[in-house]
Amino acid sequence: MQEIKCPNCGKMFQIDETGYAQILLQVRDMEFKKELAEMKEKELKNAQTEKELAVTQAVQAKDKELSEKITEISNLESKLKLQEQASVLQKNNLIEKHKDELKLREDEINMLKDFKAKQSTKMVGESLEQHCMNQFNQIRMAAFPNAYFEKDNDAKSGSKGDFIFRESSDEVEFISIMFEMKNEMDTTETKQKNESFFKQLDKNRTEKNCEYAVLVSLLEMDNEFYNNGIVDVSYRYPKMFVIRPQFFIPIISLLRNAALNSLEYQKKLAIVENQQLDLRNFEENLSQFKSSFSYSLENAKNRFVDAIDGIDKTISTLTKIRENLLKSESHLNAANNKVEDVDIKKLTHNAPSVREKLEQIKSAR
Repeated sequence: MQEIKCPNCGKMFQIDETGYAQILLQVRDMEFKKELAEMKEKELKNAQTEKELAVTQAVQAKDKELSEKITEISNLESKLKLQEQASVLQKNNLIEKHKDELKLREDEINMLKDFKAKQSTKMVGESLEQHCMNQFNQIRMAAFPNAYFEKDNDAKSGSKGDFIFRESSDEVEFISIMFEMKNEMDTTETKQKNESFFKQLDKNRTEKNCEYAVLVSLLEMDNEFYNNGIVDVSYRYPKMFVIRPQFFIPIISLLRNAALNSLEYQKKLAIVENQQLDLRNFEENLSQFKSSFSYSLENAKNRFVDAIDGIDKTISTLTKIRENLLKSESHLNAANNKVEDVDIKKLTHNAPSVREKLEQIKSAR
């Protein structure tokens, strides 16, 4: 027996070892679950904070680098304008000297324009998809040897994206991106907007369980908002970016490197979740065992009661049979006594002719 003091009234009371062990088990389970929940919440917050910080720093660094490149491009454009002006003068001179050659070049240009005009919007879009696929395959084995990058062919939900990028480490997926490629012909009368594809892209990202969504777009080429590198549009839809084709590989590297920083936290979180799952499975197995044991015990009790009733009924039946047999024995004894008491004289008492006949037979012997 264990003595326990009540924290409310201060009285001491005794409890057996089984009850004491159950109280200790409840306290340990509550503390374990509480510590597990606090640890999981803390690690989730740390992982999310570091991941967001890494993404922000990487985006800022890339924006700075892109700004420097844009400045360089602007300088190059100024030089190109000067060269273009010089080339115009040179072209005027060449027109006079080489009219036939210029006409041939113009015919080639017109032929290419005509070919492009004949392409459907779908063909142009497929050309952009093929461009991105080629860009990725060129560096796949060097930069992403263990990554998955394939066409999204699953249209069970009624829609699909263009490409899905996934990468895992030790069976823990740490980065996944849904890509959508959009383009249009120069001669298209109705110009499409990038924003009109955000909702469907976010839907595809969610249905395919991807973390990020990226729209690779050649739409709105005159919109400076989309011409400044990697554009974060997460203010409209979570974890969504819009890029031009030249930033296709940089966006993958940027998001992948940021995700690698939180990989260890994700692995630890996966371990904690697996431990919690094991605990739940153990509790479920224990509950199933208890239910099964209780069911079997109840059935055994019922069969035992039925067996006892059957034995009682059998005993009662055998008792009645015994009593009948004893009565039968009494009747047989009485019959035997009557048989032994019978003689010729008694049998022929009321039959003198039979008695006389039997005496004649006896005399003849």
